[in-house]
Amino acid sequence: MDGDKVLLSLSSGKYYNMGKLGGIIWERTATPVTRRDIVAQLLKEYEVEPAACDQQVADFLQDLYAEGLLEPVTHAGAQGGGAGDTAG
Repeated sequence: MDGDKVLLSLSSGKYYNMGKLGGIIWERTATPVTRRDIVAQLLKEYEVEPAACDQQVADFLQDLYAEGLLEPVTHAGAQGGGAGDTAG
């Protein structure tokens, strides 16, 4: 697990191997951040197609939401569901 991040859900007792990149994304959600911001940061660090990066980040965040490991946060008065949704 060289560089991989492992997360333990205290509520379920499950372990999640997030891999290296998943761990990087997880660390960036420590404070509220938009998916768009996460993607922009990753595009600066890695050579990847923007659309592919955005889709992979969206899928990863959706998995975290589905497992109850992360809650989406929307700005006051904003509606959720867009690319600018905040994770944290």
